[in-house]
Amino acid sequence: MYYHDKRLQYPVKVETPDPLFARQLQQAIGGIEGEIRVCLQYFFQAWGARGPTTKYRDVLLNTATEEMGHIEMLSTAVALNLEDAPATLQETTAQANPIVGAVMGGERPRHVVEGMLQRHLLSTGMAALPADCDGVPFDCSHVYASGNLVGDMFCNVAAEATGRTLAVRLYNSTNDKGMQDMLSFLIARDTMHQQQWLAIIEDMGGLKDALPVPNSFDPSKEAGEFSYMFMGTERNGTPVPPGRYAEGPSIDGKGQFHFRAFEPLGEEPVLGPARPDSGAQKEQMTTAPITNSKK
Repeated sequence: MYYHDKRLQYPVKVETPDPLFARQLQQAIGGIEGEIRVCLQYFFQAWGARGPTTKYRDVLLNTATEEMGHIEMLSTAVALNLEDAPATLQETTAQANPIVGAVMGGERPRHVVEGMLQRHLLSTGMAALPADCDGVPFDCSHVYASGNLVGDMFCNVAAEATGRTLAVRLYNSTNDKGMQDMLSFLIARDTMHQQQWLAIIEDMGGLKDALPVPNSFDPSKEAGEFSYMFMGTERNGTPVPPGRYAEGPSIDGKGQFHFRAFEPLGEEPVLGPARPDSGAQKEQMTTAPITNSKK
């Protein structure tokens, strides 16, 4: 059960409406780095969390609910950027970030409709939608909830890292002080969320005890010869540049990293003939080698 409050989690103010920036904000709502993704990810991780303590489930539920507030903030920001937006030239976002200007057509004058998301006009009547900056609907394909808490925490750190990267890019894409203020809050929350998921990993024993994930698998059943080997795949056997990943003790303290120029251990696969009912050519249904009949 959930309760709602009509007040926003943090102030959302727009000084100069900018339809192009409204389109960019859609990525933070329904993009693969966006808030819908982490909101659902944390909810499903919480709803499936098992163990002797409910504290990690509680952390996930609190944070998932917080992310719902972020979706509300961003949706409000999209609507405000579309509200009373000028129907003539709109250069705010492009001027704030030269890369955006180049992507949208450089310095040449253009009508605002060229940069705005058409679905903001045609589908929502100048409001946000559960889609990315190209109008592609969010489809949950990047929601990860494995049932392994440590594995999920690593997924969460990655999600917050890419989300914070997106928020920083959005911050750099606008000159609007209200939008920068809102994004500074979201960036700060991404900082906290990265830290809290790492803290849960530490709370569950840290990297040495948590790794490899899952740590419940009997290591005697693992092909241990390959467990800490960096596999070199360059044809000439050139070693990778020296680094922590290929030499010295492993992160979990259970092995030693080492490099090996790898040669294939398997054989070239040979498949049987095609089945008669498979719709293949009749020549594919024989075990005899296929030869060119035209000589």
